[in-house]
Amino acid sequence: MAGSKILMVEGTDDQHVVMHICGSHGIREPIAFERYGGVEQVVASIDVRLMEAREEGDIVGILVDADENLQYRWQAVRQRIVNAGYENAPEQPAADGIIIEPPVASILPRVGVWIMPDNQSAGILEDFLRFLAPAPNALLEYAEACVNGIPPEELRFRAVDEPKALMHTWLAWQETPGRPFGTAITARFLDPDVPQAAVFAAWLRNLFFADTETG
Repeated sequence: MAGSKILMVEGTDDQHVVMHICGSHGIREPIAFERYGGVEQVVASIDVRLMEAREEGDIVGILVDADENLQYRWQAVRQRIVNAGYENAPEQPAADGIIIEPPVASILPRVGVWIMPDNQSAGILEDFLRFLAPAPNALLEYAEACVNGIPPEELRFRAVDEPKALMHTWLAWQETPGRPFGTAITARFLDPDVPQAAVFAAWLRNLFFADTETG
């Protein structure tokens, strides 16, 4: 029996990036997105959400930012997964994403985790999107110099949000200024065919569609 395919995300930007990555990599079957309004809200909801998934074949994915500390984020996510009844959650996240099968004779769902940007580094969604910016990229380098050159007394954002400032600045200077991240992928301002995007798309496919694609 085919179950639900749920991806827990922080917000709209994450959802649209995933949707456009899926479209660019030929993943046509729908994924149901649940937006939680922030990383802490996602993490706090994981164990309850996993235990709510009770239909055979349910799959739940979790997409969160590492922010300043990858290990702290993974251990927080992992503990919630363990609390839900999984005994095989790895100690360290894998570079190609995490997929955990449910315990034997359990009605828990398969669960997957991707920690932005790449499961190996501190950072956020916008660090992942920077991988997608075509290279070489003199305009991106200039945008970075502009962001880094903001006088300290005029700096209004946190250090962890610097990638947001960079990517929004760079996208504001494109042929169609200020496109949202998702449509910037479709417009090819951001390249969905780079290796980092392909690894992410492979995780989505292996998590949600491996069984259907193998027959």
